[in-house]
Amino acid sequence: MAPPRIGPAVQDNDPPASPRLSRERILACALEIIDREGIEQLSMRRLARTLGHDPMSLYRHAANKAALLDGVAETVLNELTVDSTDPDWAAQLRAVARGYRRLALAHPNVVPLLVTRPLATPLALRPKGTLRPLEAILTLLTRAGFSGADALHVYRALFGLLHGHVLNELQELVDNPDETDDMLRLGLYRLPIGEFPLLRGLAGPLASYDGAAELERGLDILLAGLATTPQ
Repeated sequence: MAPPRIGPAVQDNDPPASPRLSRERILACALEIIDREGIEQLSMRRLARTLGHDPMSLYRHAANKAALLDGVAETVLNELTVDSTDPDWAAQLRAVARGYRRLALAHPNVVPLLVTRPLATPLALRPKGTLRPLEAILTLLTRAGFSGADALHVYRALFGLLHGHVLNELQELVDNPDETDDMLRLGLYRLPIGEFPLLRGLAGPLASYDGAAELERGLDILLAGLATTPQ
């Protein structure tokens, strides 16, 4: 009796089949591409090639690139922890702010998806994962005695500070990094002294920008004001 014939799909010299697709695997790969090369380099075709699958197979998990980007934002924000049961609401908001900054620095190419992209989407249509930090912070603050409306104001003030901070920190560029003189390093000597005397005079503080310290100072001002506001 002749031995059973081996089908072409299981020949020894065939490459192993690509791992089964899942939403989690697709989003993790998309995040890797964005982290490495930027949002502009991500496409369904590029992602499918990296995963070793046909592009059409991706559409069962993400309807289009926009849905893919929303999923990446959710993936990153899932790493942000908010303890809505913390009795010290101010300390918890400070911890959230530090965590958000860490995420932004770890995934700088994702920041536009977290900061500017949601502005073009009505709140109720945003991915649920991007709304969970909001719900958790509202829970934290209402438990602390804030009204719902005041809790929302606090959230907006906190994330307004955070968004402005991370955009500023990621865009802190110098004119000549190897220059030791602060004025020359920042290129401030190009500004007319008659029009910008104060700005030119701040060469030292501008050159010694410390993102972590700047965030803490901003939080000090914000939280001190909130602590003295009647609830």
